[in-house]
Amino acid sequence: MGNCEVTGFGTTKDGKEARLYTLENKKGLKAYVTDYGAALVRLYVPDREGNECDVVLGYDDVSGYEKGTESLGATVGRNANRIGGASFELNGRVYELDKNDNGCNNLHSGMNFYNKRIWDVESRTENEVTFVLHSPDLDQGYPGALDMHVTYSLDEENTVKIRYEAVPDQDTVINMTNHSYFNLNGHKSGSVLEHEAVIYSDSFTPTDSKLIPTGEIRSVEGTPMDFREKKALGKEIGADYEPLLTAGGYDHNWVLKNEGRFDKVAEVTSEESGIVMEVYTDLPGIQMYTGNFLTHEEGKDGAVYGARSALCLETQYYPDAVHHDNFPGPVCRKGEKYETCTAYRFLTK
Repeated sequence: MGNCEVTGFGTTKDGKEARLYTLENKKGLKAYVTDYGAALVRLYVPDREGNECDVVLGYDDVSGYEKGTESLGATVGRNANRIGGASFELNGRVYELDKNDNGCNNLHSGMNFYNKRIWDVESRTENEVTFVLHSPDLDQGYPGALDMHVTYSLDEENTVKIRYEAVPDQDTVINMTNHSYFNLNGHKSGSVLEHEAVIYSDSFTPTDSKLIPTGEIRSVEGTPMDFREKKALGKEIGADYEPLLTAGGYDHNWVLKNEGRFDKVAEVTSEESGIVMEVYTDLPGIQMYTGNFLTHEEGKDGAVYGARSALCLETQYYPDAVHHDNFPGPVCRKGEKYETCTAYRFLTK
């Protein structure tokens, strides 16, 4: 088996060369990933007619990723999503984090993002690449040093798998995710509100006005958060329901029923393109975000991305889990292996 194709992806502001790696399988699935932020840049999927359709938002080159503030395609860590008060206590010590969300909370680990750094390439084949980033003790404010490995791989069932592995040298918080924005009609095609979604979840974690979970686990029964049966994203997104009004649409964590097993947790369908995306993970939560805060984001191929022009399905530990004993814990102990996998599988109908 040969190595994947490598091309230049531009130069960072401080003169570092970024690279783009092309992975492909024999069924028409092709992924382009960059060592800048270990980000997914392009993902070509066959549509109903067999045409290539790039289903993820992105930028033309590294300068777009440097300037961008929306985490398009990003590998997010050391802790994805929000931590209330931008601090947490672990083993009797308080760790202070960047207050980069609403002036009081920590979002996606603060300003020194994992997705704004060049990662090393540990290994590559024609359908797999492993990136590694050394994250020292107190990086972003978090205790313990670790080497975070992120592996993108394609299989012959048109699945993109993303695996994360790390072993910290101190107890720490680890909660990795991928922040790809999907539009199953193609990244330039506008609103996703006609996409239909299913989430295998009976409950979600409501938040306060700053989008920090209150600790409540609330049933989706009788609410616009109920995606147990397939429905269009736009059907109830404008409902007079406080969680939706607070977030400007869907931007919430659903409680999954996989009990730590790698299992199918969600599905999204576009009737227009015929593309179906299944989501698999072993993590306990999934954040569905309808791109509510995208405003005139200049992307690849001349695209301009606006609100609700894409959908994120970020697998995760629940937001602010470090402050809620009733949430599954994101603490990884010294010498233990953090290991998790998320996959996006593409079919047509």
